[in-house]
Amino acid sequence: MITPHLVIGNKNYSSWSLRPWIAMRVSGIEFSEEVIALDQPDTKGRIAARSPAGRVPVLIHGEIVVWESLAILEYLAEVFRDARLWPAAPAARAMARAVASEMHAGFQALRKHCPMNMRRPRAALDLPPEVEADVRRIEEIWRSCREGHGADGPFLFGRFTAADAMFAPVVSRFEVYAVPVSQASRDYMAAVMALPAWKAWKAAGAAETWVIPADEV
Repeated sequence: MITPHLVIGNKNYSSWSLRPWIAMRVSGIEFSEEVIALDQPDTKGRIAARSPAGRVPVLIHGEIVVWESLAILEYLAEVFRDARLWPAAPAARAMARAVASEMHAGFQALRKHCPMNMRRPRAALDLPPEVEADVRRIEEIWRSCREGHGADGPFLFGRFTAADAMFAPVVSRFEVYAVPVSQASRDYMAAVMALPAWKAWKAAGAAETWVIPADEV
């Protein structure tokens, strides 16, 4: 089979790029990667040459081009069935898709107030009410998934799935901005951050020299 090629943005900042990348690394899907630095003079042209939407990430698999993180995860789950990117049980799979879609579409206040910046020194911010509401909802999602379907492992549905990949940037945000969360949430975050794939991504982001001032909160 042709090896997929994943085009991503800066590992320090690009939350959307982290999602398919960590899913592929954890699930053992072999792929090549290409990093395009964001917020540079040539960024727009380089991405446009790869993505019809003009955004990263984008997956190129032979003649097939898939953009948008969740669409990439769905494509990978369909093509690489052995990766088991969604839970096997119908009820768990339905819930995993629902919470992944909610993450894809929502939590704008958290995104805006706490941009992903994995090399930022850990320090708390004052969180406005709308961000606190996002945090409460995310914790509710994590708790519901873990209590309902997480008995077989430390992740949302026991083993690592696409749902965990979708929430991986949130784990970074909660950690970097020292967001107060429950012990159960901290345990889940610790499991994600202990992944070799997480550590590899974070190390690569720390080694980058590009700076996006707007994300340096």
